[in-house]
Amino acid sequence: MIIIVIMGFLPMTARLQPMPLPAILDEIALRHPMPAMYDAAIRSQDAAAAGARSWMAPELSAGFFMTPYNPGRWKAEGSHGEGMGSFMVSATQIFPNRKKQDAQAAYMSAMSGVDRENKKATLNRLWAAAKRSYYQWIVLQKKQRILQDSEQLLQFMVESAELRYRNGLEKINAYYKAKAALSGIASEQLMLESGIAQQRITLNALMNRPPGVPLEIDTILIQKDYSAWTFDSTLLATNRSDIRAVDREVLVNQLKITAEERELLPEFGARYDHMFAFGQQPWQFSLMGMVRIPLAPWSSRMNKANVESLKWRNLVLQQEKLSRINEASAMAYGMQSELSFAFRQIELTEKQILPALRRNLQTQQLAYEQNTTELFMLFDAWEALNETQMNYYDQLLNLFLLQTQLEEVLEIR
Repeated sequence: MIIIVIMGFLPMTARLQPMPLPAILDEIALRHPMPAMYDAAIRSQDAAAAGARSWMAPELSAGFFMTPYNPGRWKAEGSHGEGMGSFMVSATQIFPNRKKQDAQAAYMSAMSGVDRENKKATLNRLWAAAKRSYYQWIVLQKKQRILQDSEQLLQFMVESAELRYRNGLEKINAYYKAKAALSGIASEQLMLESGIAQQRITLNALMNRPPGVPLEIDTILIQKDYSAWTFDSTLLATNRSDIRAVDREVLVNQLKITAEERELLPEFGARYDHMFAFGQQPWQFSLMGMVRIPLAPWSSRMNKANVESLKWRNLVLQQEKLSRINEASAMAYGMQSELSFAFRQIELTEKQILPALRRNLQTQQLAYEQNTTELFMLFDAWEALNETQMNYYDQLLNLFLLQTQLEEVLEIR
């Protein structure tokens, strides 16, 4: 029985192993439906490109050729009568222009490149959403530990004040403040648990899992240093998939222009007719070559209009690319500056403010235990430390959200 219980518990334990952030990002890339949607679109376009060099279907026809309406005249009459009319079978084949086919194949093969870059840009947005949720979850857990420590200290204050009040050694005013703060801790814990549950739902949804699936995360925070980075146009154009997608679209349009221009090239064909003559007439045939000449104004107008339209479209895309690069560069430098300020603020809190408040709390608690200070001074010391610690974790969350936003702009996983 014991073995059965342990074996039944092991799968649950395995499911609750903490997932580090890279594992979550891998799961999103593997299971989220958006990348799968782009994969299907890419395969669809590649499959269509495979038929770019196909030939037009041959045309076959059959019927009477130069045949009298009177069937009696189809047959031979007398020694010199040969009959009239014939039954004709025809075959027509257009031979495609090789240059036209090459241009069309290049254009269709390049179309999937846009979706490949859009897939990467979509994954980048999904990963950024997962990072934000992941970091919020970690900070909420750290706040929970602060509240747990605070709860123990407040419980000590309340119990000690009650004992001292019964012995006439304590005033009652600070006791009620500690009692109210203890109730407030319970309320804050509920809010933090609700926030963690919401982040769990968000991450499960991003990994395409049911919302209620158990999930635990690794609580290690890794800060990255981007203070020395220079965000020039080359870096952004290389890193950002949405900008590369614009380049791909420009390339596709240029190949489409070439394909439209090649549509004006002539195409050749052949037609073969065979006549089964009636009566004593000899069988006959006809072999003709054909050429399609789309250079006439009435037949080339649409192709020329498409070329002109695509040229203007490429100009729009070039301006859009410059606009995206300028916007991304401004955002990156702005967030770099904010990150630097946030880091200095956190460093000041970690190295100076929090140690001083902790020493003050320890001093006040020791003095209170030795009956050399009053409860309200100990309560004020705890309140100052607790508020500063909560603000510190808010600052830490802001730092990692800024880091996530910068990584999203630079498309760094």
